[in-house]
Amino acid sequence: MTSESRDTLGLDRLPMGEISRFWLTITHDGLGRPIQVPVIAARGVRPGPVFGLTAAVHGDELNGIPVIHRLFEWLDPNALRGTLVAVPVVSVPAFRRKLRRFPDGDDLNHEFPGHPEGPETQVYAYRFVEKVMKHLDIMVDLHTASRGRVNSLYVRADMSDPTAASMARLQRPQIILDNPPSDGTLRGSAAALGIPAITVEVGDPQRFQPLFIKRGLSGLKAILADTGLTRKRPPKPLPAPIICARSSWLRTDTGGLLEVFPEVATMVREGEVVARIKDVFGHQTAEYRAPHDGIVIGKSVDPVADTGARVLHLGVLREGQSEEIDPTPLDGRAIPLQGGVL
Repeated sequence: MTSESRDTLGLDRLPMGEISRFWLTITHDGLGRPIQVPVIAARGVRPGPVFGLTAAVHGDELNGIPVIHRLFEWLDPNALRGTLVAVPVVSVPAFRRKLRRFPDGDDLNHEFPGHPEGPETQVYAYRFVEKVMKHLDIMVDLHTASRGRVNSLYVRADMSDPTAASMARLQRPQIILDNPPSDGTLRGSAAALGIPAITVEVGDPQRFQPLFIKRGLSGLKAILADTGLTRKRPPKPLPAPIICARSSWLRTDTGGLLEVFPEVATMVREGEVVARIKDVFGHQTAEYRAPHDGIVIGKSVDPVADTGARVLHLGVLREGQSEEIDPTPLDGRAIPLQGGVL
């Protein structure tokens, strides 16, 4: 099926009660051909907010794409209030190369809101903001871990923003990281425009994970119902997420073959051994302990670690937060380095 190409989003031109699919031109390549993002949009028959969904801001973070596809398969546009706009692949140049970063080596998610006269990545970011984001009233940005790492199902949100806090809880992740947006992220650019937004980290890179996708989809349905776009529905009974006040990455101070022990979404205690490094001859050269009590948000699964490599993403629980963790298994993932492989 051939979809039309557009230079503008043109939400007012979308047919009511239907799902539209088209290509939106952002920039051009060295041959003068358009670089276009795919857009899936549904305009309801009754007025309401414009809800935005984005995925693959990093080209190898794929779980968000089927989340968007399945949401539109479920959606009845005739019962929709407002408009739902989704871009299943934001970073098309990186996606085509199966890479995280843009072809010029920059991280698109640190270049928003971009610049109209900047280098390649900044122009792409600027035009995406102008052509897509400025038309939204609320948004969810779907991500995964980066290559060589695995994540829990967690949400980044500014919990001082009532709308973002509500969306974060409705998404029903395992963990919520209270994290005001910064560093040129898509979420931060949305917040600067007054658009409440959250980032949902849906598992691991460069793969489709059915249970993560299912949970991501369930949370989005709850958010759409709460914002009035779809019919109210009782939420599925799930354990409340653990809320972290802050987080940090533990990093190596030497290089070698890395083994990380704790699983994601588990608690560790201060002083607990969480990782070790061996040299290529099999001699242990370093051991790493948890610097404080916390929950494992994500971890490295890449056994080859240079000095300064990431080991463990450790969240500090908000004061008064229960340590009861969602026991629901999310994936039977095959992590290549587990349990005494070294």
